[in-house]
Amino acid sequence: MIRSWTRRWIPMPAQSLILFATWLLLNNTLAPGHILLGAFLALAIPLLVVPMQAPQPRVRSHLRAVRYTLMVLYDILVANFEVAMRVIGPMSKLQPAFVAVPLDIEGTLPITILASTISLTPGTVSAEVSEDRQWLYIHVLHLTDEAQLIAQIKSRYEAPLKEIFGC
Repeated sequence: MIRSWTRRWIPMPAQSLILFATWLLLNNTLAPGHILLGAFLALAIPLLVVPMQAPQPRVRSHLRAVRYTLMVLYDILVANFEVAMRVIGPMSKLQPAFVAVPLDIEGTLPITILASTISLTPGTVSAEVSEDRQWLYIHVLHLTDEAQLIAQIKSRYEAPLKEIFGC
């Protein structure tokens, strides 16, 4: 009974707490008016946006999610050095290209995480997801083998995301 009442009036408790704290920090005061206004905004904003929320898949394996994050951080570090070496060299040797990567994952959140991962890794940028969500178009700074790049993205990033979200 209490849980359903709480969820009805405070649908996103963590976000409400963050909103409240952010309001007070941005205003740099603990004046009663700001506390009251911050509390009102922290309760009202989630109530207004919760109907717009699309259901998202839950993380099925937190350990795999942590491993995925560490792998992406490592890939970002390595790609920074690779891109630096390519940019230092002659620009005429660069072979930029757009590549269409077929998607096997479903759901807005997993596709967004995949696209963000690709964009965070230097040398590649996610350009667009097709309307049917079957293709991810990416721009590559230097492309030598399209099939190898697609296979690497699918095995290194997409496959773990499928395991993490079960999609």
